[in-house]
Order: sequence, then C-alpha cells, then structure tokens
Amino acid sequence: MTAPAAIVWDSALLGYDLGGEHPLHPIRLELTIRLAKALGVLDGVELLVPEEAPLEEIERIHDSGYVAAVRDAPMAGWDVGHGLGTPDNPIFDRMHEASAMVVGSSLLAAKQIASGATKRAASIAGGLHHAMRDRAAGFCVYNDTAVAISWLLDNGFERIAYLDTDVHHGDGVQDAFYDDPRVLTISLHQNPLTLFPGTGFADETGGPGAEGMAVNVPLPPYTNDRAWFRAFHAVVPSLLQAFRPQLLVSQCGVDTHDEDPLASLSLSVDGHRQIYRTVRELAEQFARGNWLACGGGGYQLLRVVPRSWTHLLATMLDREVDPGTTLPREWTDFVDEIAPSAELPGAMTDKKSTDFEPWDGTVDERVDSTIRDTRRAVFPLHGLDPDDPRD
Repeated sequence: MTAPAAIVWDSALLGYDLGGEHPLHPIRLELTIRLAKALGVLDGVELLVPEEAPLEEIERIHDSGYVAAVRDAPMAGWDVGHGLGTPDNPIFDRMHEASAMVVGSSLLAAKQIASGATKRAASIAGGLHHAMRDRAAGFCVYNDTAVAISWLLDNGFERIAYLDTDVHHGDGVQDAFYDDPRVLTISLHQNPLTLFPGTGFADETGGPGAEGMAVNVPLPPYTNDRAWFRAFHAVVPSLLQAFRPQLLVSQCGVDTHDEDPLASLSLSVDGHRQIYRTVRELAEQFARGNWLACGGGGYQLLRVVPRSWTHLLATMLDREVDPGTTLPREWTDFVDEIAPSAELPGAMTDKKSTDFEPWDGTVDERVDSTIRDTRRAVFPLHGLDPDDPRD
C-alpha cells in the first residue's frame, strides 16, 4: 500500500543560510515544521532524511566549472564570479554542502514517486528556481527542482509539467528545459516589468522543437485571489489536459502574499491553500495523481510562510486543516521567544474568499489582457482556440 505522501525534512536543511539580515531566512522552514507538528498534520508521518546530492546529479543542470566555484567560494576571497558574493547570493560557510543537501531533498522526493512508494512527495526546502547553469541568482545556488525533473526524465517519465506559482518568474527551470518538448513549464508571476528577474513575458513560449512548452502568465501588481484564480483557470487546466503529463511538479512560493515585503501581488493564506487543493485535483485529473511539490520564495517569515506551507503539507497528506483553526499555543509561545515583538495572526486563515468569476472571453478586468496575451501566444501551439473560453 502506498503512503499518502512522502515528506522530506531534516534540520540539516537549515544549513542553507545566507546569513545576517538576508530575506531567505531558514527560520521559515523550522517554523513550518513546528506548526505542522503542533497541529497534528505530521502525526505518524516518518519524515524522510535527505543526503547531499552527488556531483553527477548536480551537474545534470549545472556546469562543472560553476559547481567547482561554489565548492571553492568560501575560501576563495571576494572575486568569485558566477553570481556569487552578491547581496542576493552572498558566500557562506559550507555553501556547496548546504546547497547539495537541498538538491538531495528534492531528489529524494522525486525518487519516492518514481519508485512507486507514493504518488505525492514534498520538499519544502527546495524550489530554488532562479539558479542557472553557470551562475547563482535570486537567492538560489543550485536549481534543485530542475535537477529533480532531469532525473525523473531519465527514470521512467517522458512528459512532466512544471507549475510555478511563486511571485517571481521561474526562469531557471524554464531555461533548463526551454528546448525540451518533454517538459511543459507554466509560470504565473508578477509582471516582469515590475519585478526581478525581468523575464517571463507571454511571448516566451519555448525553443525550436518545443514551441508552446514554455507558458508565462505575467500578472499585474496587486492581483488578488479572485483575479489570480481567474487567470489560472483560464490557462492552466486546458494546457494540462492537452499535454497529459505523467507527473506534475509544483513550485509553491508564497511571496505572492499581500504582506510579502519583496513583491506586490495580493494573495492570502486562503488563496495559497486553495492553490494547493487545486493542484492536487489537477494532478489527479491529468497526471495520474503524481505530484511533487517544492517550496520556494516567501519572506513574511512568521505570519505567512508557516501557515501557508502547513496547508501545503496538510493538502498533500489529505489532512486538511480547517482555516478557522486557532494557532496552537506551543507554536505561538516559541515565536514569542525568538521574536517577542511579532504580531501573529490568530488562526490559519486571513478570512479571504477565493471565489472567482471564470474568464468569459472578454477583456473587462485588469487581469484579462494577461489572459488574452498568454492564451494567444501558446494555445494555438497545443491545438486550442485562444479566444474560446471553452478551451
């Protein structure tokens, strides 16, 4: 009998620590696991302990010279190159080992699905989607998600869909598979004219032989839950139905939240919860139930990330947490110890509705021009009518 989901976690993953006041603080991961445990989400679940990914696996995606630079960087001084030693990607002790551990986490999750041990697996420390073949970028040293997809392609999977709901464009994963017709990459993100990394326009649709395999939905700043789901449902399900992936890989960044300090979308924790429930349903409908979920961005470390990703783990395990559930005292007491001045929410909800009006083919709302542009760029390449809302 297969397990409902495999959850990969070990405190060694907290070693991916960019230091000081860097926004990507590992406390967000510790607080997520603590909250999930306090709410009983992980009761009886054996957390799988990852190992550092070997060089040959990392080099599926990254140049050997870049990997060598990462390994040598802590002892090499300031002029390392490859995007290392910048404010976004500062050099830190044991950088290679910590980054390889994140890759190992997502690889272990992928292997659980490939082996048939489970149909769903989560690597919340993963989702470092900006790392490129020969450089670090956007807080990401190694692209664990791309490595996992590459491994899966060599181990029984011929069609994989990658769905990125982080506020930033999933540029590193798109770049890794831009010419590969076996991988459909879909990214919903804040308009790149207004946010790093400045890519992810609707007309980025895939390289030769893979036309239509890159899909980008650049959303206007301040897009809320209602508009986000209007765009999502106007684009994603039809493409998944046409592509019929054998596995769905999702990057679950929660920096789309209204309180996130680094971006300007306006989703809620309730919206995040609904995203995970929707992805689970789409995986069941179009990908044989196979779903690999990775973490990603999220920089409201105390109020947002732990609640949102606890909902993710609960959704994967079919142990939904009622949004009205009060935050447990043992968890809030711990947060009070490490951040005495923090103002915490009272429950697992932001009390926001995720209801939306399906797109009807018109351009009446701010998000509708994005829907139109994305559909017209890629739908014909999949045999779909971009102007017919039934497709």
